Amino acid sequence: MIEHLTKETFKEKVFNFEQNKDWKFEGEIPAVIDFYADWCAPCKMVAPILEELQEEYNGKLNIYKVNTEQESELSGMFGIQSIPSILFIPKDGQPQMAMGALPKDTFKKAFADVLSVSE
Repeated sequence: MIEHLTKETFKEKVFNFEQNKDWKFEGEIPAVIDFYADWCAPCKMVAPILEELQEEYNGKLNIYKVNTEQESELSGMFGIQSIPSILFIPKDGQPQMAMGALPKDTFKKAFADVLSVSE
């Protein structure tokens, strides 16, 4: 099951923006964050793909979701203006954002290219 992040769990598991000005990933393994809203049709298309990928890549990366309606501070911090927006976070290095509903193959390519993770 994919974990939904709040501001507090985001600071613990991803980035403590109240303590650090520069990006410092808090996680042990690479992560993906899906910024979404319940009313967003493309978001609903991405959700089952992410569920499948969470199972396929179990233990190699974490997939999180952030509800942009409930967590407006997190959405604002990343400048989210369209959803879904997908944030790919490598273990080391800067995160990269992708916009829109991505097909499964594109997620797998991003996992390999950006996160250095394969099945």
